[in-house]
Amino acid sequence: MAQEAAPPVESATNDASIKGLKNARVISLAIPAPRGQILDREGEPLAQNRVTYQIALQFPQFENATQDFVVSWARKRLGELKILLPKSWEKTDDELWAHYKDRRWLPLYLSGFISSSGASELSQKMGKRDDLILVPVYSRYYPGASLASHIIGYTGSAGKLPTGPINFNDPLWEPTEGKAGLEMLYEKQLAGTPGMKRILYNNDGVKLQEEIVRRPIAGGNVITTLNKRWQERAEKVLKEGCQRGAFVVLDVTTGEVLVMASRPSFDLMEFVGGISTARFKELNEDPAAPLFARSFAAQYPPASTFKAVVGLAAMQAEAIDENTTIYAPAFLEFPGHKVRNASGREEGSIAIKYAMARSCNTWFAQVGIKTGPSTFLSMARRLGYGEKTGLPLVGEAPGLIPTNEWMLANHKRRFMNGDSANMSIGQGVLLATPLQVAQGMAAIGNGKALPKLQLIRQVQDGKGRVTSQSMPQVRTELDVTEDAVLAVQKGMRDVVNEGYGTGRAAGMSWTTMCGKTGTAQWGPPSKNQRLAWFAGFFPFENPRFAYAVVYEGRPGQTVSGGRMAAPMVQAFFNPLRKEIEEIITPPKKALVVEDSTPASTMLNSDSIRAIPVEPEMESDGVPKAIPVPVEGDDAEGTPPLTAVPVPNEDETEEMEESDQPAEEIRRAIPVDEEAEETGDEIEYTPE
Repeated sequence: MAQEAAPPVESATNDASIKGLKNARVISLAIPAPRGQILDREGEPLAQNRVTYQIALQFPQFENATQDFVVSWARKRLGELKILLPKSWEKTDDELWAHYKDRRWLPLYLSGFISSSGASELSQKMGKRDDLILVPVYSRYYPGASLASHIIGYTGSAGKLPTGPINFNDPLWEPTEGKAGLEMLYEKQLAGTPGMKRILYNNDGVKLQEEIVRRPIAGGNVITTLNKRWQERAEKVLKEGCQRGAFVVLDVTTGEVLVMASRPSFDLMEFVGGISTARFKELNEDPAAPLFARSFAAQYPPASTFKAVVGLAAMQAEAIDENTTIYAPAFLEFPGHKVRNASGREEGSIAIKYAMARSCNTWFAQVGIKTGPSTFLSMARRLGYGEKTGLPLVGEAPGLIPTNEWMLANHKRRFMNGDSANMSIGQGVLLATPLQVAQGMAAIGNGKALPKLQLIRQVQDGKGRVTSQSMPQVRTELDVTEDAVLAVQKGMRDVVNEGYGTGRAAGMSWTTMCGKTGTAQWGPPSKNQRLAWFAGFFPFENPRFAYAVVYEGRPGQTVSGGRMAAPMVQAFFNPLRKEIEEIITPPKKALVVEDSTPASTMLNSDSIRAIPVEPEMESDGVPKAIPVPVEGDDAEGTPPLTAVPVPNEDETEEMEESDQPAEEIRRAIPVDEEAEETGDEIEYTPE
């Protein structure tokens, strides 16, 4: 466009900056570096960059311009832009004048990020002009939108663009930084190093030279242990199976987190370029709590999944053996409350395997009292309950495994038999996250040790070199006998694979699933809200995967772990049969392990010893990097950026009738369906 000439004036406001200060100058600006990527275990992107655009007002150099003239000139352009882009930003007269006085060499940004297609369409409407320009910038892109959003986190502004006179190394556009999740925790590794651009102007404000003095160095890549395809499947299963819940899958041998899904979730793309205060408030105050990471931040009573812990502790303490039978009445009465079997009837004299498969409350209550709370709560701590896992997670909850000191401080008494009975069926004051429950199942599955959980496989620098790499490690040795482990494992096998088991809906023809159902009343009694669990490991013969699923029932809804949570396990793993069979099938020949391998270890359920694992190495001795997709092209085919190179309530354990057809049990995942218990509910009133 032709430049409009400013009318002559006798004097100008701020004469020093408009008349006395020459337009000729050299400006050095920082070029923000592209952030590194966050990827899954196979190199698939979870967070990356793409080229987007911002529209900006570029002032010309006026001779003897007055404030009124400059503002009028700018207002005309802003009005034209508003027609083309209604969501363009508003600017006050003072802001327009201040930018012209001090920063007229630089563009004044007037919009958030515009996609490549949107920028192309806008450019066609604007035509060729030099006052309203499209500036290419890097912006964050989350290909899965809401996928693993609670883990990945999001970025936000690292600070508004400066105002006032231009300083050395002012940023070319507004830089960003991690504000939540891995984006925040790995900010240093992801951020990269800014470059520098130098621009030379003559006294007429004409650009004479523009050069890149120092190219920006891209940030490093963070490779997670997550399997993107599995994570997508877990979130789909949760969406189809519940309104609110969580799904966790772990590798029993390495402790790697393969899936950690929470429902509901939120769209990370809403945070790109800045989320509005109103929208953030809406998300924050949503009753469904989409910003809350149920998989690792929610603390629930573990319900009958905790019976596996009690059974293991009782066997190890020799309070019982595999063949010990204990008479299980229909109910047990304690001062102030009763613990009743979900079937509403006595189960007779039974041993641990049958008691586990039937999830018999009165049996486990008696065994818990006989074993003693200190003993089975100590076993729970060995299995990772009661403390954070140590993963790089924002907001992880520690759960609660009480001590006598805690009881004295909070309830003014030590443990009583009623407390032991309640905790033995996963109620009372016990609290655990789905991640902790899955972690405990991984330890029971391998039978030897609690693996140290891993969420990050590698961190690479901007050139793809591995700067850190995780290795399988033991967190805690279990120090339990093989008989104790096997008795619990057999009971959990029968939960799924025997006709009288409570978790038959999780059964699969191609593998022997081991699991434990659980149902608990939780939250304020006035809400009458229940929780359904299914957790375990598989295959029985040589466990490789551990999992935990939780289903939050609606207020007043009758739920059970066998009917709500167990079918989600089947729905998740069944379509992955071929892939999983390749993983769990033993190799034809045993692997040879050299004595010179590092001390880093992998857990093996067949042997108590640690098996060293040798990382893949390059020829120069550096750990081999996981392949990472090359950045540059976004989802819309945009070419690389070239313009700027750069709590103590009821338990209702589920119990399907033994003569119920398997086909009826293994039905589709219930969605918003009222499932009825086949037995009476437990009468339980806290002491």
